[in-house]
Amino acid sequence: MTADRKAILSVQNLTTCFRTDRGVVRAVDDVSFEVFPGEVLGIVGESGCGKTVTSKSVMRLLPERTSFFAPGSRMLFRPASRSAPDTPGNAKDTLPREVDLASCDDATMRRVRGARIAMIFQEPMTSLNPVFTVGWQIEEALKYHTNLSHEQRRARVIEMLKLVEIPNAERRAGEYPHQLSGGMRQRVMIAIALCCEPELLIADEPTTALDVTIQAQILQLIEGLRRRLGTAVMLITHNLGVVAQVCDRVMVMYAGRVVEQGGVHEIFRSPRHPYTAALLSSIPKAGKREAGRRLPIIPGIVPSLFDLPKGCRFQDRCAYRQDRCVNSEPTLDTIESGPTGETRLVRCHFPVAAVSTPRSAGSAT
Repeated sequence: MTADRKAILSVQNLTTCFRTDRGVVRAVDDVSFEVFPGEVLGIVGESGCGKTVTSKSVMRLLPERTSFFAPGSRMLFRPASRSAPDTPGNAKDTLPREVDLASCDDATMRRVRGARIAMIFQEPMTSLNPVFTVGWQIEEALKYHTNLSHEQRRARVIEMLKLVEIPNAERRAGEYPHQLSGGMRQRVMIAIALCCEPELLIADEPTTALDVTIQAQILQLIEGLRRRLGTAVMLITHNLGVVAQVCDRVMVMYAGRVVEQGGVHEIFRSPRHPYTAALLSSIPKAGKREAGRRLPIIPGIVPSLFDLPKGCRFQDRCAYRQDRCVNSEPTLDTIESGPTGETRLVRCHFPVAAVSTPRSAGSAT
């Protein structure tokens, strides 16, 4: 991004560890990225690559007894100033101009979570409380984070349900989650996340298990709210078509680390990491179907975090592997590309030549 823009969230050297019976494991390993106001950052990768752990690290929603941040991990959140504490979405108390989410106390984190940074969880049926009405659950966030009266909160609940395009908002507010469809429940989750007008919205697979029509509606809703409120969005998804449609920048993760990061158009046009290229090649292309030919796949699976290879973590599945990839782990290097000067970060020993000189997977030269 341009130097004159200040990131609302700056994650630096984030390493999230878990204590297990087999020892300490790093689920997120030395991850750094920034999110700017009003932009959508897409985080992609296979299951088990660390996407959700990264988002829950930002929200501090990981189990305290079994998880911790390694020394040097920083998550700097820079909240916008808010003038009137009693208007919808404004927190009851103010925050410092910069908060390190990795080290701040629980009281400060509770003031951030929900009011300043909100999250749409992957499965709304298990995230919503089945014994409370959806209106009550939206109002709960307003009761904790604002100075609104009961009447004002109820009016805000109806306003939010209408904002997420739920018909008959007054009646739906009194219904329970099981009385709503999957798309309606997802919209309620979005209403809860946005009722306090957060500066940053984290959406973890917001369209999973929804039919194509509802997926498009949810994405249009998030895009419209982002443009209307200026909210920054971290979008976690497996769907690269969604990334191409709504994201400004992309961060590709593999085995707990960032392997490529840059502008969405540059990465889709010319991927520099073999893993990114393999993900993009697996997308069906309209008008290019050939009889008897299957879509390309990535052989193998993501390596266990308990048994990572010595060199590049993608080496066992890479069609471009060479001796250097086996013996040493690549660093995340900067490559300038694109007409806008977007910074491209790639973790590969051969980032430019890799996509043009493939070798058979699993064979070193």
